[in-house]
Amino acid sequence: MTKVKYYYDPDTLSYRKIEPKKSRKYRNIFLFVLGAALFGFLGLIFLLNTNLLNTPKELALQRELNNYELRFELLNRKMDQMEQVLTNIEDRDNNIYRLYFEANPIPEEQRRAGFGGVNRYKDLEGFNNSEMIISTTRRMEIIQKQMVIQSKSLDEITKLAEEKEKLLAAIPAIQPVNNEELTRMASGYGWRSDPFTKARKMHWGMDFTAPRGVPVYATGDGKVIRADNNASGYGKHIRVDHGYGYMTLYAHLSRYNVKRGQQVKRGDLIGFVGSTGRSEAPHLHYEVWKDGDKINPINFYYGSLTAEEFENMLKTASQENQSLD
Repeated sequence: MTKVKYYYDPDTLSYRKIEPKKSRKYRNIFLFVLGAALFGFLGLIFLLNTNLLNTPKELALQRELNNYELRFELLNRKMDQMEQVLTNIEDRDNNIYRLYFEANPIPEEQRRAGFGGVNRYKDLEGFNNSEMIISTTRRMEIIQKQMVIQSKSLDEITKLAEEKEKLLAAIPAIQPVNNEELTRMASGYGWRSDPFTKARKMHWGMDFTAPRGVPVYATGDGKVIRADNNASGYGKHIRVDHGYGYMTLYAHLSRYNVKRGQQVKRGDLIGFVGSTGRSEAPHLHYEVWKDGDKINPINFYYGSLTAEEFENMLKTASQENQSLD
């Protein structure tokens, strides 16, 4: 029941009924409708942001979306671990492997380079989680590129290692005659007295005194390029090309155990001590050449002599005595 309101009229000294104005009535109705609409709108927003009005299909899609977001998060964690492992491998690649094989390191900007040009991720735009999807995809592609670069680098390191192994096998590294077979190490590299003219001249190799027929061994892997007696003074001699600029010569042999064009390994028996050519007594004259220059063979015996044996040889080889050829 509507309450009736009165007011006191001093002119008539009585109470009179208050008659509501129509404008106020309309205003009240308008305010009521506006308040109801506002309340309804806010309630609708609240309901839309809750699961109260979602259908079972929408709820399933929301759960699937949450699952995908979790998977993306786990994927990014795995990529964190992959990046740590890659960084460790790259560090060893640049600072150990390439340093050892004297190869230039791969620049950091090449390893970390992204992808320029057109927008590669245009198809991934326009979704609710586009930023997350694009960021993860870009990160994965960069890691994939880093792995390809590192894989190619390791292939190169493998080839360098194979070449290094071949080089180490090719370098003349042992004594051409066993110590047990030697009478003495007669003469070394340097200025010596010629046994025939007695004049002082350069002796380009080392002379190993040994009985005739003592085995002579290849000092490194290589290919026999000469096995003849057509060089003046050397008599029957063998030349082995080891590659990488190295060549060894074995002179005054009594006979050969190899022929021209034959491949030999370090330690292979290639001939026998003799006294052919310009020789005063049975011995092996041994030379080492590098890039066409004759160098001191004494620097190449690290593979067969002890420190004490090498010191004794060095002392004998440094004496200016008479050579045997």
